[in-house]
Amino acid sequence: MQEKLDKTDLKILKLLQESSKITNLDLSKKIGLSPAPTLERVKKLETQEVIESYHAKVNASKIGLDIRTFVLVSLAWAKEDAYDIFIEKINDIPEVVECYIVTGDADFLLKIICKDLPSYEKLLFKRLSKIEEIERLKTLMTLNKVKKSKVLPFDYE
Repeated sequence: MQEKLDKTDLKILKLLQESSKITNLDLSKKIGLSPAPTLERVKKLETQEVIESYHAKVNASKIGLDIRTFVLVSLAWAKEDAYDIFIEKINDIPEVVECYIVTGDADFLLKIICKDLPSYEKLLFKRLSKIEEIERLKTLMTLNKVKKSKVLPFDYE
């Protein structure tokens, strides 16, 4: 059973989303508790899986991954086990960094990150279009990122 989060827990969540590298000492000062109870609260949030993980956010462009696309996928539902087979095949493609089931004009939305246009073209024509469970693909090429928030939209006050 999930315990209710109080204002201190919410402050911790906001601060950790802004910078997961913050030390426990700095975190404790910003929330107004001593270090021991602060650490206890963070551990509780981890145990409850409110905090899922800590990781480094790598700048894709700085390591040569300059192409970001979103691909709308419509499945060929008439094919037996289309959903399960599609999911299995998509999970084997590292360039597909996110996959969502969606409503509307498509069944799935894929977020793909590649080195360059030739790499994306190869992925599209040699891998994605070869998945028999896919009926239709539609690529949305990103031009520039104008907003990316690290902090979930929640009332932390």
